[in-house]
Amino acid sequence: MDRRNFLGNALGANALLAGMGTAGVQGSMGNAGPAPAMVVERPVTGRPHAGKVLAAIQPHADDIPLFASGTVAKLIDEGYTGYLIRVTNDDMTGPGSIGDGMRANEKDNQEVAKALGCRRVFDLNYSNHRLDEASMGELRARFIFLFRMLKADTVVCYDPWSTYEENPDHYVTARAVESACWIAAMSKDYPEHFAAGLDPHGVREKYYFARGPQLVNRVVDTSASIEKKIDCLCASQAQGPAGDAGAQWRQRLAAENLRLPLLGNDDRTANREYIRHFLLQTDAALGKQYGLAYAEQFHYIGPVESHIEEEIRRSAVPIR
Repeated sequence: MDRRNFLGNALGANALLAGMGTAGVQGSMGNAGPAPAMVVERPVTGRPHAGKVLAAIQPHADDIPLFASGTVAKLIDEGYTGYLIRVTNDDMTGPGSIGDGMRANEKDNQEVAKALGCRRVFDLNYSNHRLDEASMGELRARFIFLFRMLKADTVVCYDPWSTYEENPDHYVTARAVESACWIAAMSKDYPEHFAAGLDPHGVREKYYFARGPQLVNRVVDTSASIEKKIDCLCASQAQGPAGDAGAQWRQRLAAENLRLPLLGNDDRTANREYIRHFLLQTDAALGKQYGLAYAEQFHYIGPVESHIEEEIRRSAVPIR
């Protein structure tokens, strides 16, 4: 697939959905009940998430950069310890031969992790575009192991229930992640993990992003982390629509004795400003709806707190 052309289509579709608002996205899903309540998540000062662990999970090296890098950077800045998990080896994308493309994507992925401030990268190395041929049970088990080992509190990943997703790598990853978040908390699944010193540990928060229609209930203000998102998109050289596109345009125009002032006078500026002015239009349009400079949208699932214990303790009386 030509990801450059696809991205343009995807960004256009997301812009349309963003313009429709939550009710419009809900409507596109059919009779799914009331629209979820919208929450605007804004940056907070200090490090309120210190001690918590975030797993940013992407099938390919450019997924988090395109759709969620502003949010991941924000959460890490607020105290999360971040890990970047890439599921495929991107062997069907990138420049040159299959081997060249794999190596280029591996390098990009490492640079993205560095730009986000992640502590470590895990590459699961499944074949690209063929994840639906892999064992779902095996993939789920690998996520369960990682969630328990890392003690992951929060995941950022594709939405397992978004519609019109054509890439099997995306929806297989998402569904394996969702079931693994739950099973990882169980005390009888994979007892060999416990023999190795791990404990049950379920994931409590999920930020799900999508390329197509989804139930959106959270908009994250990424205005303060937009430069890190640009860093991530600049690092996406192998297959993304960003990378050095600005520098290429600058060179093409110069050959015609032309210049685009917003691209500046050097390649680094050209690449960053190309991303800012052309690739972040959807983020800017979404943010504008909520009085923000830039934003990303998700279906967020948070912890379900039980009020039973609170009610029992409030109603209990001393034994006489």
